[in-house]
Amino acid sequence: MPPISSRVRWGTAVAVAFIGGVLLASGKGWTRLGFAQDGSTVAAVAPGGAPSAGFSSIADHATPAVVSIQVDTKNRAPTRIRQQIPRGMLPPGMEQFFDFGQPQARPSVEEASGSGFIVTKDGYILTNNHVITGADHTTVADQIHVKLMDGRVFAAKVIGHDPSTDVAVLKIDGNNFPTIPLGDDTKAKVGEWVVAIGNPLGVLDFTVTAGIVSAKNRSLPGLLGSDRYAISDLIQTDAAINPGNSGGPLINTRGEVIGINNAIASETGYYAGYGFAVPITLAKKVMDDLIAHGHVRFGILGVQISEVDADAAAVAKLDHVYGVLVQGFNPDTPDNPARKAGLQEGDVIISADGQPADRVSSLQRVIRNHAPGETVHLEYVRYGKKMAVDVKLAPRPSDSTTATQASVNPTSTKGVAGAKLGATIAPLPPPDQRPAGFPDHGVLVTDVVSLGTSYGKLQPGMVITEVLYPTPRKQINSVADLQGVLNSMKAGDYISLNVALPDGRGGVQNNVVNIRLGQ
Repeated sequence: MPPISSRVRWGTAVAVAFIGGVLLASGKGWTRLGFAQDGSTVAAVAPGGAPSAGFSSIADHATPAVVSIQVDTKNRAPTRIRQQIPRGMLPPGMEQFFDFGQPQARPSVEEASGSGFIVTKDGYILTNNHVITGADHTTVADQIHVKLMDGRVFAAKVIGHDPSTDVAVLKIDGNNFPTIPLGDDTKAKVGEWVVAIGNPLGVLDFTVTAGIVSAKNRSLPGLLGSDRYAISDLIQTDAAINPGNSGGPLINTRGEVIGINNAIASETGYYAGYGFAVPITLAKKVMDDLIAHGHVRFGILGVQISEVDADAAAVAKLDHVYGVLVQGFNPDTPDNPARKAGLQEGDVIISADGQPADRVSSLQRVIRNHAPGETVHLEYVRYGKKMAVDVKLAPRPSDSTTATQASVNPTSTKGVAGAKLGATIAPLPPPDQRPAGFPDHGVLVTDVVSLGTSYGKLQPGMVITEVLYPTPRKQINSVADLQGVLNSMKAGDYISLNVALPDGRGGVQNNVVNIRLGQ
């Protein structure tokens, strides 16, 4: 959760659309941004009586294992101090060599803070990736110190960190540290009491707040940046969480950690009633992989997916709105497993290994429990026909490259307006005016009618490459190709399009767009 301490601010927490914005809840001065478990038995620490008595017992048992994390990062940018010489004291003609602005200097070290908690007696600590890294979620701070409730301070070593799940593992030297047992978030129910412990605002160390589990399986795309492999499957709580709480534990009434607090939804950057936590079952797997292998081993389907909306459900002929829509296939996954197994753009995945895939987070929860090379059984629907397939998962690429992708400006070529489609389409620009990796066929969307049938679905700069439905699929090579399909359809019919946009990584992002045609 983006902490807002009195320290020098060094970044801006990631924001996504949700109640004005979702912010990483770290203790960095910027809205700031922090294995194996011991086989100890877990006793129910919360009495069955009044909640306040239970909260007090949880706080007594858990707070000693919560830590305050302080990170320091050297400023890579050169420090520059403006000249401070009165203009009248310089010889004529020398003014050009001096800057008469206000004195400015960047600090040589920027500081940030967050929270964490000890999970083994020999000093392994769980926290958030964004607590110990910079704004890129990758560059680790130069120095990390951990402070315990008893006042002891330790230099911490980074065992590993994973931007796609926002989980990091630290290690401090020593033995017989206080610990918090890890629970099972899958057994937590909406409405159950929970306690959050952390170090909000960089100064209120070891603060305890209480609330309930407000929701589960929350998907907040964009929270972890542009990482295509980011897993967004969060626990929502109304326990008060503020900048600086990032990395702290969310604890059930048995005194077990069920999540790592990592974000808040707020228009101001401060608590507004909505907090989020990484499920501990996910964090456990990440922690075990980081300790044993130094990196996280997740199998992937190799697909680009999204939630199913009412239009997508109608095209797939589902009896209600549920499932995961296949938007496209990852270009950086050689011998793509999902494509190889026969999945196509526009398919709706409805179950994985017999478990409902009613939303993206549900599918991710199943897939993330499989290692590369393992097989997942998928059930999916293709325009009303139910199908099934076994997919052998591929390894997740160890890193992702980013590139600045040129944008395509709508061409000045006169387009053809599709009244049914509610958009204007035109031929693609000449090959020498297209960015590298841009589709070599399709038609360009140059305008969208305000509040028309495609409003909010298509946008200028998109390239329509295929008509997926009505079947059979048809590759679009010209405006006439698309117009021919539209001419054969009537108002109220659904059309499913495969469209492409530059993805900012040197390629294009495929999306499936389902539109109900107008008059």
